[in-house]
Amino acid sequence: MERLRPSLTGYCYRMLGSGFEAEDATQETLLRAWRRSDTLAEPAALKSWLFTIATNVCLDQIDARKRRARPIDLADPGTAETPVGAPLPETTWVLPIASGQVADPDADPEAQATERETLRLAFVAALQHLPARQRVVLVLREVLRWSAKEVADVLETSVASVNSALQRARATLDELDLADDQAPTRPSTEDEQRLLDQYLEAFAEYDIDRIVALLRYDVVFDMPPLPLWIRGPEEVGTFMLGQGAACRGSKLLALSANGLPAYASYKPDPESGAWLPWSVTLLESEAGDGAAALSGVHNFLAPFMPSLFASFGLPERLEDADPVIATAAVSAAR
Repeated sequence: MERLRPSLTGYCYRMLGSGFEAEDATQETLLRAWRRSDTLAEPAALKSWLFTIATNVCLDQIDARKRRARPIDLADPGTAETPVGAPLPETTWVLPIASGQVADPDADPEAQATERETLRLAFVAALQHLPARQRVVLVLREVLRWSAKEVADVLETSVASVNSALQRARATLDELDLADDQAPTRPSTEDEQRLLDQYLEAFAEYDIDRIVALLRYDVVFDMPPLPLWIRGPEEVGTFMLGQGAACRGSKLLALSANGLPAYASYKPDPESGAWLPWSVTLLESEAGDGAAALSGVHNFLAPFMPSLFASFGLPERLEDADPVIATAAVSAAR
């Protein structure tokens, strides 16, 4: 069962749109499986049996709440001077997940690349538009590449019903106005790492001109659970020198989230003298005719999401002796 944990967590994440909920759903799945282990007919059926349990856990959770979204889905862009607004409930938003929780180490490179694309915030947000059972069918058939017969067994329905649900799910996504959700031309891993390194260095020095130079002309900058989002390098630069300047002087830990380069930032706390959790930021990039540039800077603010840093296995605080830029793995080990 433990060997299948990453696949289960990735499945639950795409279904639920939250790293917190995906981990809880996976834990609940494994607990139920352990308690019902005497009902497993044969070891060869373990994967299908576990995913059936996970599906029921996810369906129960989906029935109990509203659809998660991104700031871009809920409002038009603001400007650098627009008030950020009051934070909305955590359950409003599609939230990130640590890449290590969902990465299948046994998958071939092509499968790993496909899995990363289906972890994009835009894709996960698009899935939330589907009725729950259509979401099950689409994820199992098109993301995890299960056969229609295997999906029918999980849902205790017919192959014809599964094929019909898949067709309706595809039609729903095609009908949605998801212009911002079209899969971008992703840069090479080396270019993504280069952009992350350059962004972290510029952010550590709070050199806004260098940060702006890394941004694509239509970059999206958002800050869940705050509803405000802005578009364009000039607006981002003005915001970071104005309302967003409170993060100046942060310490940064490089990590990976949703298959993307990311970092955790810790803001200095004058009272304690330590650096406390501030945000987990995902950097989306796109390759164009010229050099690759950042097309999305998605900041998930930890003060409003108490479990965010814990879900990534991040330290509760950093001290003065910690470097300004480090990796999450090194810091967590410390």
